[in-house]
Amino acid sequence: MSAAAALVVAAAVAGCGGTTYLDGRTLPPSGLTNRVLIAIQNPSAFTKGALQFVDAYYDIRDGYNGKPATFSISGFSGALPITIQNMPEEEAGAVYGSGDGSFNLVNYAKESTSGAVSGLNGNSSSIFITRNQGYVFAASESSRVLTVVNRNTGGSYPLSLPGVYKVSVNPGGTFAIAFVQNSNYAYYPLELTSSQTVNFSNGPTSWPKAAVDCEPFSAPTWCLLQVQSPDNKDQWGMYYGAPLVFDRPVKAVFSADGSTAYVLNCGPECGGNKASISILPVAPMIFLNGQASGLLPKTGAIPNIPIPGGASNALVNTSTMYVAGQQQQTVNGTTLWGGNLTVVNLSNNTAGSPISISDGIPQGPSRLLLADNNTLWIAMTKCTNGVRAASGESDGCLTMFNTTTNSVTMLEPYLGDATGIAAVTGLNKIYTAEGGQVYIYSTADGSAIDNQYVTVTGTAYDVAYMDAASDGDNTVY
Repeated sequence: MSAAAALVVAAAVAGCGGTTYLDGRTLPPSGLTNRVLIAIQNPSAFTKGALQFVDAYYDIRDGYNGKPATFSISGFSGALPITIQNMPEEEAGAVYGSGDGSFNLVNYAKESTSGAVSGLNGNSSSIFITRNQGYVFAASESSRVLTVVNRNTGGSYPLSLPGVYKVSVNPGGTFAIAFVQNSNYAYYPLELTSSQTVNFSNGPTSWPKAAVDCEPFSAPTWCLLQVQSPDNKDQWGMYYGAPLVFDRPVKAVFSADGSTAYVLNCGPECGGNKASISILPVAPMIFLNGQASGLLPKTGAIPNIPIPGGASNALVNTSTMYVAGQQQQTVNGTTLWGGNLTVVNLSNNTAGSPISISDGIPQGPSRLLLADNNTLWIAMTKCTNGVRAASGESDGCLTMFNTTTNSVTMLEPYLGDATGIAAVTGLNKIYTAEGGQVYIYSTADGSAIDNQYVTVTGTAYDVAYMDAASDGDNTVY
């Protein structure tokens, strides 16, 4: 069937009402079932941001006979969008705009925005919404707060934490952990039970010993606690002690059930000593009504996996973790950074030898995503500043890694910073945002697929597969 005929059939079916496709999802207004969403900056002289999507089955941006000329998310008005948190199972997405600090929710079924999140405090350096869309956690380095927004009650709680710049949230949204720039410590927000709210209402002297802030001050419903060893127990039965010491932690990734946090110690990339992965149980840091506090390990008892190749981003796939990072190397007397991928076996907590991949900026934004044909894709930024370019080798920003053979394919030519990846699963292709434009590659061999009908006006910064089968098709969590 031709692309035009397929679109006609889809439109006709969509008009029948009640039609569903993958996992019982409702056919959207466009009639498309393989949509890739593109976050575009400065699409025209009149707006700083737009969200367009394309038909990733036929790799085209317009409809039958060119109508509509483009498919877009209606109602979006965010400025300079830079990240798409993709939640296809919930038929939703969340787009952060760095130009105005907006965090807009997108309804995939209606192909429209469902409103911006209110209650944020300044621009966010890191922001996530839980999959049930009940809570938002936002780290604002400029405002010096970790903000928790309870969308169920409308409450917003700015928890003071100078230097905070990263926050990570587990898949179920039951736990968040925050990190401070150039620090070796970590912090977690705690929603108080009704009895705790009463107990902690007399100011800092009544707060948990591990708390660095509780809000609202006079009747707190949230506290921010430092991750500490269980050396003592306060009057409320909560453990506290010496802070758990990491090595420039920057992020946490989680086991599939959300019960284990793998803290990425950035080490030398962030001015620290040694890159590694620290393994923390999440349960002791989650308190529910009637639940007793658990026990965190002491600093010396934290399982720690050395990652000599660098650890600034990672992805967990069942019992395997893929860790991306940068390692210092000397080329012609100049110290530069070289990109590495380390494969970690979580069954026995052992790391393989670093595998050379595209270079990037230390602790800079990188993207990892699993795709068809047993491939892992790694996107880097500022790749021309690394050891490969200085050595006259490949200096592209995108790497395809075969998880079966452990072979690396460096994609050429250099097209600019690789800021987004979307795995179009089942169709053996990925979409990328590189150098501000949209590109397509085959997952079979890394070859380029014609992208002339999906290019955009403006700067394409991130991409997401709206119709993926799983929320795992996501480069953010």
